[in-house]
Amino acid sequence: MFMITVYALLFVGIGTVVFHFISPWWWTEIASNWGYIDDTIIITFWVTGVVWVAVILFMAYCVYKFRYQEGKRSEYKPESHKLEWWLTGLTAVGVAMMLTPGLFVWNQYVTVPEGAAEFEVVGKQWGWSFRFPGKDGKLGKTSMRNINDDNPFGVDPKDPNGKDDVLIDDSELHLPLNKPVKVLLRSIDVLHDFYVPEFRAKMDMVPGSITYFWFEPTRTGTFDIMCFELCGTGHYAMRGTVVIETETDFQKWLDEQTTFEEAMADVSRRKHSKQVSSVKVLYSDDSVSTQ
Repeated sequence: MFMITVYALLFVGIGTVVFHFISPWWWTEIASNWGYIDDTIIITFWVTGVVWVAVILFMAYCVYKFRYQEGKRSEYKPESHKLEWWLTGLTAVGVAMMLTPGLFVWNQYVTVPEGAAEFEVVGKQWGWSFRFPGKDGKLGKTSMRNINDDNPFGVDPKDPNGKDDVLIDDSELHLPLNKPVKVLLRSIDVLHDFYVPEFRAKMDMVPGSITYFWFEPTRTGTFDIMCFELCGTGHYAMRGTVVIETETDFQKWLDEQTTFEEAMADVSRRKHSKQVSSVKVLYSDDSVSTQ
């Protein structure tokens, strides 16, 4: 019976390694510059994989070596300080091998290159919206106190830099090909996470603060945007799309969008129209009652 356990453990250990190399569930073709993150994950796979196989083989060895044998008594062996030092040293080396590459990649991840464009992602239960700087190349200031039905982005109406900000109150985002961009992330309610799997890039969105990272799209296409942090009952439906296209097509799309100044002007027109309609109704009611 013990040999069945030995063979089962060997099968699990060897099968895991084989499946790793022939697995059909590997990463999709990368769509940004963050191949470094894939390399870091592969290093983690190798370190943890070696430990996994070593533990499985050790278990199989122990099951066989220390199997029950009639007439053989168990032996007491005190702890081995030498073995403890070896295990401590190997564990430290393994942890360092996993953490060190990540520190270098993280530094690259948040060190935005000069000349990179920027845009803002706003997360809320349960949808996405986006904001681009206008012709001045600067995003206007925002505040949670400014957020209302007329100003869902919370842009400061007194900041001149915000008047030409381009507002995308929609879940479809467009970005130009081969252009580095800084992604500013803001949540207006709970914790969210902006994630595009093909970009190998994600970051938490913390209410009350602005987080960021950068990337450079490397091929055209349409990719899914997901929230990768449980944010409530509608978390599963917090989806969007990002379209990577040529600079010309991107600029054409951007020119078709509404600026903050235009949005505020539209709000004023609607309010004025509503007031005029109310006055007409009151005047009509007074005329009828007088007659």
